[in-house]
Amino acid sequence: QPHILGANLVSHKQVRIASTQIFGIGPQKAIEVCDQLGPSGNIKVNKSTNSQFDQIIKIMSQNHLVDSESKKSIRTEIKRLISISCYRGFRHNAGLPLRGQRTHTNAKTCRKLRRVSIKKLKK
Repeated sequence: QPHILGANLVSHKQVRIASTQIFGIGPQKAIEVCDQLGPSGNIKVNKSTNSQFDQIIKIMSQNHLVDSESKKSIRTEIKRLISISCYRGFRHNAGLPLRGQRTHTNAKTCRKLRRVSIKKLKK
């Protein structure tokens, strides 16, 4: 199994489908990258060569934020929201849904996760 940009690609799938395992690459970006590669975009991962993987990595890192860069930008955006004390920042801090979802009956998962993190902080 090849390891590209922090993700193990499944060897029996097509490159465009397997590349969606990389953080920051969704189906649409995967199709764009494969279009730039040419006709080799539909080949399976186990039949592609190292030079093709190098090309894929080069195209993805030039045109898109991937893996650690993407995670870093998300983290800085959340820190910015918290620092300017906006509503979404408060919701991030509280570990609650921030896009207007109801919490009276739903949002159980995020509230459970919040309880676990509060317990860890107390210890």
